[in-house]
Amino acid sequence: MQIASTKKERGVLMALTGRMDTVAAPQFQQACEPWLRDGEKTIVVDFTQLEYISSMGLGCLLSVNKKLQAAGGMLVVCGLTGLVKEVFRLSGFNQLFRTYDTADAAFEKL
Repeated sequence: MQIASTKKERGVLMALTGRMDTVAAPQFQQACEPWLRDGEKTIVVDFTQLEYISSMGLGCLLSVNKKLQAAGGMLVVCGLTGLVKEVFRLSGFNQLFRTYDTADAAFEKL
């Protein structure tokens, strides 16, 4: 999985490409740590180019979101498509996170 992080005016955009499986999911959590230490309150995760997410990936999202919420922030999701969108729907994760079609839409609503 590839992770591209970009600081935006209202938070951090993290674009994921590939597969967020058992091996790659911890990379996401590690990539979030510096932002959390720097006091970022909002992380927008763009799944437009993500092909697959495992239960480990979902768990890492919950873990990062819990840390953000403890600091008064939140994790926001955008670009859900295909199998990833279906996993979010079936697991109920689409009810746990704010979801938007695009990163631009997400940052507009923050």
